[in-house]
Amino acid sequence: MQPDIFEKLKQAVALSGQSGSSDFDLDPAVLRQLPENRVLRAASVLIPLIERDNGVRVILTRRSGNLLHHPGQVAFPGGKVDASDASAQDAALREAEEEIGLHHQNVEILGAIAQHETVTRFSVIPFLGRVISDFAPTPEPGEVAEVFEVPLRFVLKPDNFQTHSREWMGQERSYLAIPYGPHFIWGATARILKGLADRMAQL
Repeated sequence: MQPDIFEKLKQAVALSGQSGSSDFDLDPAVLRQLPENRVLRAASVLIPLIERDNGVRVILTRRSGNLLHHPGQVAFPGGKVDASDASAQDAALREAEEEIGLHHQNVEILGAIAQHETVTRFSVIPFLGRVISDFAPTPEPGEVAEVFEVPLRFVLKPDNFQTHSREWMGQERSYLAIPYGPHFIWGATARILKGLADRMAQL
């Protein structure tokens, strides 16, 4: 990994002309069936990046199996934007502190990736954040079953993305996935990472 990787990430998120992404990107016919006036709830996530001896790594969580939405799935720290949040960025930092104990003062925001629409009708803004100093996660047991790390270089490599399909509301729907060891990263999380990989490939 090049020592200027964080500068390259800043350049990637600053690229102009980038459209948003969606859980329906691989199924444009399904996307066309959605009502144009659909109302999406605001949400944001933090993509925490931490430097280790073996390179920069992405911090991910496995959601608690007791949660109502997406139980047991791999996700970034984050959630809906509350009325008390000053901004979507503040919401992402707050959620990361609540979910994995990552204090907001220990994060340098590098920028935001284009918004992502989920099947659960959220419009999610992903923020890239560099973890400034060493960090040992303290997962909130009610929300997070596990915190783990994936090499950034792994999720930036196009060959590591796979396309899978499953039935959704009576229709066959395709989605991206990035298997990594015992972890199956898929859905919105994989699609957001693919967006980052695509931007980095343009540099």
